[in-house]
Amino acid sequence: MADTTQRVLRLLGLLEARTTWQAHELATRLEVTERTVRRDVTRLRQLGYPVEAARGLDGGYRLGAGRRLPPLLLDDDEAVALAACLRMGALSGTDEVGEAALRALTKLDQLLPPRLHSLVAAVDGATRALPHSRPAVDLRLLQRLATAQRDHTLVRFDYRKPTGEASSREVEPVRLMTQGEHWYLQGFDRVRDDWRVFRLDRVANLRSTTWQFAARETPPLGFRRDLASRYPCRVRVEMGVDVEDVTARVPAPYRSNLEPTAHGCRFLVGAPDWDDLAWHVLWVSRDLKAPVTVLDGADADPFREAMARIADHARGAG
Repeated sequence: MADTTQRVLRLLGLLEARTTWQAHELATRLEVTERTVRRDVTRLRQLGYPVEAARGLDGGYRLGAGRRLPPLLLDDDEAVALAACLRMGALSGTDEVGEAALRALTKLDQLLPPRLHSLVAAVDGATRALPHSRPAVDLRLLQRLATAQRDHTLVRFDYRKPTGEASSREVEPVRLMTQGEHWYLQGFDRVRDDWRVFRLDRVANLRSTTWQFAARETPPLGFRRDLASRYPCRVRVEMGVDVEDVTARVPAPYRSNLEPTAHGCRFLVGAPDWDDLAWHVLWVSRDLKAPVTVLDGADADPFREAMARIADHARGAG
């Protein structure tokens, strides 16, 4: 049985390596009869691989496109190349591509033998100097969180706010998201007994545990698609730049809320507290070198007060 399984896997590798094979060619490569080749082709079809057969001089066996993606066989070089590409996609890809790359990388990393792990790490180290648009995030941190999410195990870490205030968190990880320039962890914070979103470049000292948790009811749909509406502190601002310049700094789920104006564009921003929100808006204003106007509304006053506190702190430090 073991010999049969190995032979079928070899047959699959041959079909993936070339477009078309004659039956006698496969039989020669596998050192079996053509009848055995036909039986092995039947086994592959039963496993979900769409092996097609055509008669004639130009005919033969070929691996066609199926309704679902079957498992693939990779040699060592292909596995290392795929892992390297997925790492780059996870760290610098667009929102949807970055998340998909991380999921695929987590699956592949679990299956790589130790001898290939070192090769992948070497390739990764050699490509760190390539420029990327999003802030640096430790890929190992992403993979450990993805594993904890998959296995439903608690994680503990230190979290730092923009003001420098740090706190310890115990979280049930549910989803990793990349929006705009940053990676986020969505999870249930056990100490605060509520759902939270954490920016990963503010996470430090991650500790994985063996404590498993039961999956909770997923957060409302708006929680994933509109981070600003989820936050308790929200305000509308107008910035003196074109919509195109702001788009790259605004998370994908609410880029559609960017509204062009005569002086630039206006949009909604949100954060867990007013000081955090004020710091974020100031950083965006600094990076884009554009003035910010707070639009009047119920939430304008606490936001202005937070901006005033930052200004007082800056004057005191000077």
